[in-house]
Amino acid sequence: MKAIRVHMFGQPEVMECEEIPEIFPVKNQLKIDVKAIGVNPVDTYIRAGVYPIKPDLPYTPGKDAAGIITEMGPDVKHWSVGDRVYVCGNLSGSYAQNLICEENQAYILPDNISFSSGAALGVPYSTAFFALNYRAAAKPGETVLIHGASGAVGIAAIQIAKSCGLRVIGTAGTDDGLTLLKEQGVIAALNHNSTDYLDAIEELTCGQGVDVILEMLANVNLDNDLKLLGMYGRVVVIGNRGVIEIDPRDTMGKNATILGMSLFNAHDNELTEIHAAIKAGLIDGRYCPVIHSEAPLADAAFTHDLVMKNGVNGKIILIS
Repeated sequence: MKAIRVHMFGQPEVMECEEIPEIFPVKNQLKIDVKAIGVNPVDTYIRAGVYPIKPDLPYTPGKDAAGIITEMGPDVKHWSVGDRVYVCGNLSGSYAQNLICEENQAYILPDNISFSSGAALGVPYSTAFFALNYRAAAKPGETVLIHGASGAVGIAAIQIAKSCGLRVIGTAGTDDGLTLLKEQGVIAALNHNSTDYLDAIEELTCGQGVDVILEMLANVNLDNDLKLLGMYGRVVVIGNRGVIEIDPRDTMGKNATILGMSLFNAHDNELTEIHAAIKAGLIDGRYCPVIHSEAPLADAAFTHDLVMKNGVNGKIILIS
């Protein structure tokens, strides 16, 4: 089968499309015929060798994919060959024609959802759900500010927040991104490339500040975020690419909280709950991934360049 392999950490060009031996499931594992693959920023950090947890070389990248179960280990109890699934995490890497995962890493893909949309679900939607509902404990009626809301996690967060009864303010850096946010139903779309874009927050919140901020680039925004929070406000740090200086006094008078998060720390029961909620939202149409573009598996290096560019709205998908 064909798979992307990384033999050394480095730039996107270290990824090579190779023919590798077939893989087979054992125990409670599933073999998935991969139809579509989600490209996530974390994939680029791992490939570059800057992620704290490094795989043994060589390896096949990728956490997310969607496809069809073709084989099962003898201990699998809850799946059938032919089931349509998406995966969030796996054992063999998703940038391939086939992958192996534990049965609890696969989730049913409703018939109304395409494989490309299924591949856009795993990391983005579970990250957004975990941030909003488990870390921030957001409540109906609260106001959430989503920085970088036109990206895959941001769009997922908008849809999840709206379905939970939150008021959503989103930021983006391009006209297309701002249009997308309005189409997604935010109460305000702010251009984070404008020097005074945060001035609108006071009027949008009647001077009370925002209750929750989902922060995709904490090293740029965290200091300002703390000033935007209302009483008992929470910032959830989803993404960060460096260091920043803050004044802790900005948290004291508001009893505000800075919350870190990593999806990898979610417990199994939390992931089960999250993906049950995602399934329900897919079936009734509340959740609908936005696809930026699709590319063939052999163009994985191109997608790793693209996913890190500013102004990429929605999810990038590889087709195996």
